[in-house]
Amino acid sequence: MKIPVFLASLLLVLPLDAQRYAGVVDKSIAVVGNEMIRLSDLESEVQMLNAQGGYSSDKNIRCELLERMMESKLFLMQARVDSLTVDNDMVSASLSQRLDQVRTALGGDEAVEEYFGMPIYRLRQEWQAQLEEQSLTQREQQEIASKIPELTPYDVRQYLDTADVSSLPVIPTKYQMSQICIYPDREAAALAVKERLLSLRERILNGEKFSTLARLYSEDTGSAMKGGELGMASKSIFWPAFSDAAMSLKPGVISQIVETPDGFHIIEVLEKKGDMFNARHILIKPHYTQDDQDKAYSRLDSLRNMIVVDSTMSFDLAARFYSEDPATRTNGGQMADPNTGSSYFEIDQLKPQDYEAIRNLQVGEVSQPITSLDNEGRDGNLVYKIIRLDKIVPAHTANFETDYTELLNLVVQMKQMEAIDKFLDDKIDSTYIVIDPLFGDCDFSRKGWAGKVRKDD
Repeated sequence: MKIPVFLASLLLVLPLDAQRYAGVVDKSIAVVGNEMIRLSDLESEVQMLNAQGGYSSDKNIRCELLERMMESKLFLMQARVDSLTVDNDMVSASLSQRLDQVRTALGGDEAVEEYFGMPIYRLRQEWQAQLEEQSLTQREQQEIASKIPELTPYDVRQYLDTADVSSLPVIPTKYQMSQICIYPDREAAALAVKERLLSLRERILNGEKFSTLARLYSEDTGSAMKGGELGMASKSIFWPAFSDAAMSLKPGVISQIVETPDGFHIIEVLEKKGDMFNARHILIKPHYTQDDQDKAYSRLDSLRNMIVVDSTMSFDLAARFYSEDPATRTNGGQMADPNTGSSYFEIDQLKPQDYEAIRNLQVGEVSQPITSLDNEGRDGNLVYKIIRLDKIVPAHTANFETDYTELLNLVVQMKQMEAIDKFLDDKIDSTYIVIDPLFGDCDFSRKGWAGKVRKDD
C-alpha cells in the first residue's frame, strides 16, 4: 500500500484545557482588519487536528492555533489587495486528501458526520473555503519571499563573515557510490507465491476461515494480527491494482490473485460505502532460495574479478553491460537518491545493507557481493549487488569553497523569513486588531499581539 493503512489512534476526548471554554457561547474572539475569527472557527481547527491524529495536549495549543489563524488573516487581506488568485488544482487535491484521511481515520462518512456534527456536503463547503483562503495565504507568502533581491556570492561571503561559527551548519559525511545489480529469478519466485495463494484460496472456498489463514500466513504484519482486516478506508490510500480489485468485488467473494509492488494478495471485501471499503487480505511476498543467492553471487564474483583482479573491464563498463538495475546502469552504475536526484548520500539515506558493505572500504574499492533491497514497493525488492565507493566527503562545518549551494539556500531562506517576519510585524502595528480577553494570557510568539488584547470593561 502507498501509506500505512492504520492511522494513529485518535484522542477523541479533548484534554482538560478545553474546559476553560466550556459553556462559552460562540462569539468573535479576534478581529483582524475586516476579517473575523470566531470561537467556533478555532474549535473547528482543534477538532480537525484531533481527527487527523495530530492533537497535542499542550495547554497552549489554542493560543498557538489562534496566532496562526490571525497571521493567516493578515496574509489573506494582502493577497486580496494584490489581486492574487486561488490555486484551484491545489484546493481540489487538498480537499480530497483531507476527506480521505478523516474518513479513513474515523471509519466512514457517517462517523465523520457524527464527529463534526454536520453533513458531508457542508463539511466540503467549509473545508473548501478554508483551503481557498490557505491557497491565497501561501501565494502571498510566496509573493513576499520572491521580492527579496537576487543573492550573490558576496551575500554568502558576508553571511559567513558575520555569523557565529557555532551557528554555521555542519555538513554530515556524504558518500558517492556506484553499483552493479543482479535480480533473482522473479518469475519462479512469483509462481511459487501464486501457488501458495491459490492453495489458501481453495481452503477458504472449502470452508476455512479467511481470518484464521491471514493470521497464520499473511506477511502484512499490521493486518495479520487482525485476521487480515484493514478497516474502512478510502480506496485512494491503496495501490490502484489493490483498490480496483477490491471495489469490483461483492462482499464475501474472494478475489483472484492481485499483484502490487508490495507482493501478491487475495482479498475479501467485507463492506463498501461509496469509494470506501473495508477488506481483509492475505499478502505473500516472493522469497528466494540459497541457490538463487549462490548463482547471483557467483556472477557478481566473476564481474568483480574482471574489474579488480584482472583489470579487463572497468566498473562503469561492466555496469552498463551487466547490471539489471535500469535506473543506474545507463550512468555506469552511479547511484542517486530517488527523492532528491543527488548522487551523494548521508548515512541515514543509505540502506543498512549498503552501508555495511561500504563502511570499511577505501575510495575506489569494490565490495564483496551483498544482498540488499531496491526502491520499489513499500519495503523494496530483494537484489544482489556489488558496490564501488567512489568518494567520501567527510563531515565538516559548511564553507564557501565546497558548500556554496547549501549556504546560498540557507541565506535565501533566512532572507525570506526575515521578509515575512517584517511583513507580519508591520501589519500587526498598522492593522486594526482586537483580541478577546479570553486569550489575554496567551504567550504569543509575536509581541505585537499583546497590545491588541481588548481590556475588560
